[in-house]
Amino acid sequence: MDGNAENILVTGGNGQLGTSLRKVAAESADNYFFTDVAELDITDKEAVGTFVAAKNISVIVNCAAYTNVDGAEEDKERADLLNNVAVANLACAAAAAGALLIHVSTDYVFDGEACVPYKEEDEAMPYSVYGITKRRGEEAVLRSGCRYMIFRTAWLYSEYGKNFVKTMRSLMSARKSLNVVFDQAGTPTYAADLAMAIYDVIEKRKYEPGIYHYSNEGVCSWYDFAKEIAVSSGYGCGIEPCHSSEFPSKVRRPHYSVLDKTKVKKVLGVKVPYWKDSLKICIENLEKNNQA
Repeated sequence: MDGNAENILVTGGNGQLGTSLRKVAAESADNYFFTDVAELDITDKEAVGTFVAAKNISVIVNCAAYTNVDGAEEDKERADLLNNVAVANLACAAAAAGALLIHVSTDYVFDGEACVPYKEEDEAMPYSVYGITKRRGEEAVLRSGCRYMIFRTAWLYSEYGKNFVKTMRSLMSARKSLNVVFDQAGTPTYAADLAMAIYDVIEKRKYEPGIYHYSNEGVCSWYDFAKEIAVSSGYGCGIEPCHSSEFPSKVRRPHYSVLDKTKVKKVLGVKVPYWKDSLKICIENLEKNNQA
């Protein structure tokens, strides 16, 4: 075993980001422990503390979260348990062990009313249950006194699990036309790119504490995103723009959630790919594996 190897705990190991990180970390000299609820219940404070101590964990990467934005409005207790209480448990364990906590958060901590990209120091003003519980999780990390790096991201998609790209491809293959909202702007994030950014931080030991924003480069609406998915997939399905008001929801989603990536590039030296380039890679991988 490499004497310089670190023991890394990854929670939410079966989700989009966790699975992507598992793939990029396959060749690492560090020792990665990928867990999901079956291996480690992060809502159990004692279990988390015991695991971190027993495995001599030096870095915790928290990819676990309650991400069903609509569902969170009804299931407030569960959303808070996973997005806040569990995060506090990880932060407490990290503080006790002198470990670094790399926590993944969201653009939903902002109100979405801006017209320029959000910077890390901009005031958090969440209004959905999902956003509020994710912000509480951030605050729990800040209060804990542990060493931390928080990565806020947005519009995450990948070859794994349920996400916008896979849903759109499935619908486009079955329909002649689709209506997609054009009045919400942001930037898609390919989970493999975010996973690589986090992996690079760990591999190069760039443990610079703070909050960082990471999504792919560029700006688009969900309509633009869907159009590009259709083009890159070679589907002839017509994509028509519509207003978000045409799709009534329990949640008022952010109208603008573009994240400013200046800090992550300057401080951590992270290279951020353009969203269309990353989308093409994801779709090529899906088609290679005959996935919708």
